[in-house]
Amino acid sequence: MNRILIVEDEQRLSAFLERGLRSSGYTTTVVGDGVAGASVASDDDFDLLILDMGLPGKDGLDVLREIRERGERLPVIILTARSEASDRVSGLEAGADDYIGKPFHFEELLARIRARLRKDPASEDQAVLRVGRIVLDPRTHWVTADGSTVELSAREFELLRTFLEHPDQVLSREQLLSRVWGFGYDPGSNVVDVYVGYLRRKLGSAHFTTVRGVGYRFTP
Repeated sequence: MNRILIVEDEQRLSAFLERGLRSSGYTTTVVGDGVAGASVASDDDFDLLILDMGLPGKDGLDVLREIRERGERLPVIILTARSEASDRVSGLEAGADDYIGKPFHFEELLARIRARLRKDPASEDQAVLRVGRIVLDPRTHWVTADGSTVELSAREFELLRTFLEHPDQVLSREQLLSRVWGFGYDPGSNVVDVYVGYLRRKLGSAHFTTVRGVGYRFTP
């Protein structure tokens, strides 16, 4: 399970980030000031850092420079209200891997986190998923059930992957739409129901339970 350090002094925002990331399968730690953030950020303890710029104690840019100077290589995503081009340049030149201005969409942040973690071949995002009788390999895009290969389209693959990452959890249609089809997709579309139907036919209907008025649950 990937470990994410959140260095953010606004408590409502840090609580929102923590809830969202934990529900997406990540382990989180929150620190509220720059001095503590610089002290605890390390490759040994975390896989990614979400860093605010306007921090008490030590500015986020100084935190970033300090951890890079001592050799920490964990990906850093700056999440800040400072959105001028000069601020972005300063953050990226100091060693940030990505820069997102506030306000922001959580699903965009989540997508960028996944993209950064995917760059590490040893990260969990690239690990083979084995849930019950189904095995999914993100690196080769192979899926097997009871040892037999199952042919899936790209969308079917990503939808199944999302279910396997959250076994026994109820996922809403809106969650599945944003994760698999993207943020701009028509929320009134029935595409999720259609593709769940495809997976039922290929993998067995017993795995995919409809939760009336909410969405779907994958049961191994």
